[in-house]
Amino acid sequence: MYYIYFAKSERNNKVYVGFTGKDPKDRVEEHNASANQWSRANKPLQLKYYESYSCKEDVMMREKFYKTGIGKRVKKAIIQEFDKDS
Repeated sequence: MYYIYFAKSERNNKVYVGFTGKDPKDRVEEHNASANQWSRANKPLQLKYYESYSCKEDVMMREKFYKTGIGKRVKKAIIQEFDKDS
């Protein structure tokens, strides 16, 4: 399985969009362990949302969508909904 996920920074409310072939919770833990430059600057991160796909090409297309203008608005609405429930 492949996953697209949103990880929100508790420091500055920025949202990271990524995909992985492992459990998204484990991937966010890697980010919090400073896996890359963006993560180091914005941690701690909290997993807010994820979707699963069986095909890597599908998850890559979905990630690309969430990084477009319309996709960013959809992502923002999803995050707001999940923040409201928290």
